Amino acid sequence: MAESEMSVRSSRELWTILLGRSALREQAQIEAELDRHWDRLHQGLNYYKPPSSSSAGKVKENKDVAQPLKDFGLRISKLLALDEQQSVQLLQCYLQEDYRGTRNSLKVVLKDERQSQALLLKVADYYYEERMCLLRCVLLLLTYFQDERHPYRAEYSNCVNKLEKDLVSRYQLQFENLFKAEAPTWETHGNLMTERQVSLWFLQCLREQSLLLEIIFLYYAYFEMSPSDLLSFTKMFKLEGFGLRQTNRHLVDKSMDSLVDRIGYLSSLILVEGMDIDFLHKCALEDCTEQHQFSNAPDVIKEMDQLLLTFGDIPHHGPVLLAWVLLRHTLRPDESSPVIRRIGNTALQLGVFKYISTMLKGLGVSGNNCTASTAKMCIYGLLSFVITSFEEESLQTDGVATQCSHLIDAACEVLSAPSLAEVFWEMKPNMGLGMILDTAVGMFPHKIGPLLQLLTALLSNKSTVTKVYNFLDKMSFYTQVYKHKPNDIISKDDETLWKRQTPKLLYPLGSGQTNLWMPQGVLGQVMIGGEQGYVVRWEHSYSSWTLFTCEVEMLLHVVSTADVIAHCARVKPILDLVHKIISTDWTVSDCLLPLTSRIYMLLQRLTSVINPPVDVIASCVNCLSVLAARMPGKVWSSLHHTGFLPFASSPLTSMPQCLSAEGMKAGNYGTLLVQIEQPRGEYAVTIAFLRLLTTLVKGQLGSTQNKGLIPCVLLVLKEMLPTYHKWRYNTYGVRERIGCLILELIHAILNLSPEGEDQGSTPTLQSLCIYSLANTEAGQAVVNIMGVGVDTIDMVLAAQPSSCGAEGPGQILIQTVKLAFSVTNNVIRLKPPSDVVSPLEQALTQHGGHGNNLIVVLAKYIYHKHDPALPRLAIQLLKRLATVAPMSVYACLGSDAAPIRDAFLTRLQSKTEDMRIKVMILEFLTVAVETQPGLIELFLNLEVKDGMEGSKEFLLGEWSCLHVVLELIDSKQQGKYWCPPLLHRAALAFLLALWQDRRDSAISVLRTKERFWENLTTPLFGTLTPPSDTTEPCVLETCAFVMKIIGLEIYYVVSGSLGQSLKDGLQKFSNARRYEYWSQYVKSLVCHVAEMEEEGICSFPETQMLISAWRMLLILSTTHSDVMQLTEDSTKLKLFMDVLDGAKAALTTPISVSCLHLGSMMATLLLILLKQWRSVVATAPDILSPLSLILESVLQAEQHMMERTKAKIFSALISVLQIQGGEISQLPQLLLSVCETVKDEALSLIDNTRHMSQMGDAVEDEDSMETDSFRGPQKDQRDGVCVLALHLAKELCRTDEDGEHWVSVMRKIPVLPSVLSAVELSLRSKHNLYFTEAALHLLLTLARTPQGAAAVAGAGVIQTICLPLLSVYEVTSNGASQSFSRKSQDSACWPGVYRLCMSLMESLLKTLRYNFINDALDFVGVHQERILQCLNAVRTVQSLACLDEADHTVGFLLQLSSFCKEWQFHLPKLLRDVQVNLCYLCQTCTYLLHSKKMLHHYLQAKNGEALPPVPHPRTQRAPQTPSKEAAGGGEREEAEQKALLAVQCSLLKILSKTLATLQHFTPDCCQILLDQSMDLAEYRTLFVLSFTTPAFDPDVPPSFGTLLAAINVALSMLSEMEKKKEPVSLSIASLASSEEIQALKSLLMFTMENCFYVLISQAVRCLKDPSILPRDKQRLKQELSSELSTLLSSLSRHFRRGSPSSPASSILPSTQSKPPTPGSKASHEGQEPLIQLVQAFVRLVQR
Repeated sequence: MAESEMSVRSSRELWTILLGRSALREQAQIEAELDRHWDRLHQGLNYYKPPSSSSAGKVKENKDVAQPLKDFGLRISKLLALDEQQSVQLLQCYLQEDYRGTRNSLKVVLKDERQSQALLLKVADYYYEERMCLLRCVLLLLTYFQDERHPYRAEYSNCVNKLEKDLVSRYQLQFENLFKAEAPTWETHGNLMTERQVSLWFLQCLREQSLLLEIIFLYYAYFEMSPSDLLSFTKMFKLEGFGLRQTNRHLVDKSMDSLVDRIGYLSSLILVEGMDIDFLHKCALEDCTEQHQFSNAPDVIKEMDQLLLTFGDIPHHGPVLLAWVLLRHTLRPDESSPVIRRIGNTALQLGVFKYISTMLKGLGVSGNNCTASTAKMCIYGLLSFVITSFEEESLQTDGVATQCSHLIDAACEVLSAPSLAEVFWEMKPNMGLGMILDTAVGMFPHKIGPLLQLLTALLSNKSTVTKVYNFLDKMSFYTQVYKHKPNDIISKDDETLWKRQTPKLLYPLGSGQTNLWMPQGVLGQVMIGGEQGYVVRWEHSYSSWTLFTCEVEMLLHVVSTADVIAHCARVKPILDLVHKIISTDWTVSDCLLPLTSRIYMLLQRLTSVINPPVDVIASCVNCLSVLAARMPGKVWSSLHHTGFLPFASSPLTSMPQCLSAEGMKAGNYGTLLVQIEQPRGEYAVTIAFLRLLTTLVKGQLGSTQNKGLIPCVLLVLKEMLPTYHKWRYNTYGVRERIGCLILELIHAILNLSPEGEDQGSTPTLQSLCIYSLANTEAGQAVVNIMGVGVDTIDMVLAAQPSSCGAEGPGQILIQTVKLAFSVTNNVIRLKPPSDVVSPLEQALTQHGGHGNNLIVVLAKYIYHKHDPALPRLAIQLLKRLATVAPMSVYACLGSDAAPIRDAFLTRLQSKTEDMRIKVMILEFLTVAVETQPGLIELFLNLEVKDGMEGSKEFLLGEWSCLHVVLELIDSKQQGKYWCPPLLHRAALAFLLALWQDRRDSAISVLRTKERFWENLTTPLFGTLTPPSDTTEPCVLETCAFVMKIIGLEIYYVVSGSLGQSLKDGLQKFSNARRYEYWSQYVKSLVCHVAEMEEEGICSFPETQMLISAWRMLLILSTTHSDVMQLTEDSTKLKLFMDVLDGAKAALTTPISVSCLHLGSMMATLLLILLKQWRSVVATAPDILSPLSLILESVLQAEQHMMERTKAKIFSALISVLQIQGGEISQLPQLLLSVCETVKDEALSLIDNTRHMSQMGDAVEDEDSMETDSFRGPQKDQRDGVCVLALHLAKELCRTDEDGEHWVSVMRKIPVLPSVLSAVELSLRSKHNLYFTEAALHLLLTLARTPQGAAAVAGAGVIQTICLPLLSVYEVTSNGASQSFSRKSQDSACWPGVYRLCMSLMESLLKTLRYNFINDALDFVGVHQERILQCLNAVRTVQSLACLDEADHTVGFLLQLSSFCKEWQFHLPKLLRDVQVNLCYLCQTCTYLLHSKKMLHHYLQAKNGEALPPVPHPRTQRAPQTPSKEAAGGGEREEAEQKALLAVQCSLLKILSKTLATLQHFTPDCCQILLDQSMDLAEYRTLFVLSFTTPAFDPDVPPSFGTLLAAINVALSMLSEMEKKKEPVSLSIASLASSEEIQALKSLLMFTMENCFYVLISQAVRCLKDPSILPRDKQRLKQELSSELSTLLSSLSRHFRRGSPSSPASSILPSTQSKPPTPGSKASHEGQEPLIQLVQAFVRLVQR
């Protein structure tokens, strides 16, 4: 076992190699093998030497062999009488090839007496097999060395020429030794030589004799035999009685008779071949007999005469005597004629012709067909010459008829040889066997049989068919037999010639039917006349085909009379001839229509009689099988009406009904099987029936006819398959053939393409088969066939006379088991998935005791060596079971696991093993990695190496499959004959499975192997042939696997711990510009698939796999660019453009499924690269053109196929627009496409939503979960086509700011109306959130420009939004807190939609102003409750979402406040409420901003300790890890501060906008300061006269204190930002970026300005108000002057440091009465305008 490749090749391995069944298939390799082993072939059986002391000594000295093996070798030597060295060698070969244990178990076996004896006997069997294989090799060479069609003819021929010299003399001597050999005894060979062993030895001895004679016979078929050799052979054969006088004949038992006969046949043939009758015939014809070798050997002839006169007691002598008579008669006709006559008579008395046909049949059944055909050639020469030389009468002894029929039988056997029929037709008709044909024609049609038997034998190819057809078509004699002379003829006096007086119909058939007519005046020659009767041959021309039709008609007439048997005997040869003709040449079938069309009627009539003629019925069915191969439909429809086949009397509806066979009739065939065939044990009709069924199934009938076949198939599945092995059989081998045919039928059904089967509720043929096999005893029968096991098969093969025969019982058994594997595999594959385990699966996977479960049996087929397909299919089935069955294969194997593992690996390691088995073993292991952990551990065989600190390191065990895998991927081995690409691919697939399944122990061992990464990545450095030259598709897979392994390694292993060699490999990959190469190659692959679409592409799965792997690598490279060495922007750009081109190629061709798959993959990759490589894409040339082309193509394609791809392309376009921006030349076209899509999608969304809401209503009363489940099919997804199209439209409109293009597009396409309708419906039904959001974003973008705003308003936006928006939110009575969500403002939600609507209204009002005011007021009126609630809610809910809504609401109110007068006019109450609420809001914001701690506390309390959701994902992770709280304390605090800052900013924004709005509700500063006569009643007092700090209590009204506090807060925040001294962690400056800080400062300034403004305005309003008491006015003046003075000093200090200007100019709309102050900073030299204003006011107050 240790030697995986031994120096000595076993003979069996040599034989396998010569047959071409190994990995060595090149001619040079075969030649090398023959040269190496030439000597062994030359020596023959003498190669095996007897024991000798010198050899024993050499064994003892040999240090390389272990002592136990030496001892055992000596025991083998004793038992087999074999040389000691050869015995040890034999043992090593046996252990390598056939031993079924492990290395460790061998040690135990050798020590244990009983086990070692069993092993000895197995080695003996192996030795016998070796001897046979050696002879078979020589036989193989002799068979094919002159066959031009054989691939190794030249090599064989060279070898035969080398062997030729003394091959025969050596082999003849070996033959003599064998038949003289003394049987071994226990005294000489040890006590294991029991009777049974002796019997086996003798059986082997006979087999070897037979093989040796076969070799000698084939040798003399090609080389001449000298007369002296003939004499010596004759003497030798006489001595051993042609095999019957064996030295050990007492050992012959019944089972050996066929072997003994075979030895006799071959002996006889060798002698006949030696006389060279063919050459003798040739000499006789050319009259040069002296050239024959025997003409110059008178002494030999004399001695032969004497020898042959003693012959005659054994049938085998017949042909030899006959040939000798011919030889003597031809060479010396004058002398010794009495000797010739005596010898000739002896031959005839031996029944030589009967013997010849028996012999040829015997040789043809078993063994090498070449031997049989050579024998036929030999006998052909003999028969031709005999018939030419002697009168037929002289060749008959026992009655004319029998001898004649034996002669015809012999002739038919001979003519069945392949080329002889053609030779026959080329000969002159009166020569040789042609004379037999003449005789047969002479008796036709009185005797139909002989002629048709001969003509059937003479059909071999199309040309002979034409000859036979024409021969029968033009007959010139009609022979009739009469008991008495008829009345209607005139005869000559001597009664030798008759003449017809009247015309006559030859068949008593009715008028109008086909008939033969013999006219008046026809002459007939009387061949035999007298009392016994007359035989007359009429000279009448007619076609036999018409006669045959009449014969069939006659049979139909007499079918129920006593004549039926005689007529059947006449019709059967006709049917056999028709069968042979149409199976040889189909084109003649039309001419035979009168016959073939009557077969159906024959079947119907013959099967319904009481004792049906089985052989004729079988012939009929055989004919129909051949017809069905060409026209299945016609045969089926005609057969259907005959009642022969099983049928259903009621229509089939369901599987249970089918399986119960309810309403099914077995038909005439079923009756015949049960009543005739089974009792008799002959099954001709059954075999024909099964063939017919299989042919019909393979004929791909339509589904209706296939349904008609269901009863037939059901009969097979229910009545035949489960029980056929229990029937009675008369002939050996018929049972196996029936089993094989049944499985062929099932196999054909399971391989029907599903298109042929319509998937209805009624069962189809295929579903019936699958169900029956999975659930009934039919499946158990198949399991039993698979369970035959490797040992039984080997026994059957061993019992065959010679294992070359393709039709031997062993071959049929193997074929049956292979079919059973295939059928089971297909049933499991096609079985519909179910929760219940079917009986078939149970039977396959149950654990039986004593290792008899099927898994073990399947695994043990690995030991089968004869047919490589058998173990391969067994492993394939194991692979399927390992995948689908819930069981452990390892557990099933039990104690056999390790030996089976060793056997698998031995075959995997062998250099000569058939490649497909190796691939299958690797595929099995690949599947096992994922599904069979125990088994894969066994095969990986990793051993633990004890490292330091208890770390586990692994080593490869001796029996690890990784040794082989590593060898297969070794770059140095690639291209060797034993590592073809397919095997390399399988090895890499196995490695990939290890990586995918994360088998760390195995992976860690592999990583440490030197050159592992280098060998693995080798395929990526090769140059592949361009895709158009069809490459071997497996090479693509190989590269894909390598890419995937590298990708997984990079992904899972931290970049720091990646192996150095892998890093080097990646560096080399990058340096060698392989990224560019593969990118280019993948692009060309995609383009190739796109171009090839019409023809279809064969290697699509491999192509797809490679593209997928490449995609994975590129995606990885976006995140691991440093490891993968993909850093150059130019390379990235090239890769990106290749991906774009690939996507374009795939998606712009006429779309097919395969292009779509690739296009979709490329589009995904494109999207990822666009997101990850923004900087690269920004520099790219025109990307939009190809993308817009793709978009057009995709939009034109079929809808359902394209949904995902469309979305990806839209997404890509959005990304490109965001990255590249700028001018776009394709804008009009893109807009058109996108708007078209938006419109269509919006309309289909409307339909969908309506449909959904109806469905929803129907189910509303049931469980609410149901209604949710109905929302499945809606199209509204965040990345749906509809949503992305809207976003793309938004981007395009944003690009097209001045509205050049979109205006015209929207005029052409009703985008806005359809979108608005969909939005309205969505809002009402509260469906399609994402769509609504996207649509509002688009409208918002449009509303920013005057044109767009006008279009949106004109399209009826207010009708769409105003009322439907009510259904989006609920207004609660008890305060606002419930109705405001605490959800993060980022995720889509309905409140977000409400906020967007608010923004849209704000934007429209801002842009359209007076044109929109009425709509805006409508909106405010409808939603007033929500608006007021929202303004109040800030006090209770400080979530960002709530603040955001308040911000939007105040923003809208700010715009609306510009139109106070209109508002006052339409909605006075609401205006007042809003003013009050705004003042309260101002107070709330100020309070929250003023007391930071309080705000912090609220946030924590409201959010239940968790932080409010912040748009910074990093900060959210911290609080979720309480265990690390100590470590993360600072981090947590920072997160809280950031959250606080976010809320403060929001509050500040709201405050600033609120104050800006209030500014419109208070008198204009300048006006009220300067204008004395202004109407104060127009403006209400907004703030009460109080100077307390703002409270959080709703009962405390807003006051001047609130405004002052607001200014204070703003100032303190400003100064806080200036301070840099505070601890970094908590300062605002540290938490926000510089831009944010700048914006915040501006905002604070803006707030202050507005605050001062409102304060001053309101203060002046109070001072001027007559209703206010002077005392209060005085207090106001005092408070304000002191407060403002303080503020002023702080302010001026602040401005001296430099402060940002207020953003009023950008945020606020330009008001008409704008004071000079809030503009941007006037000048640095003078004082700030704000300060000037306040100072002026202070002066006014102090006056």
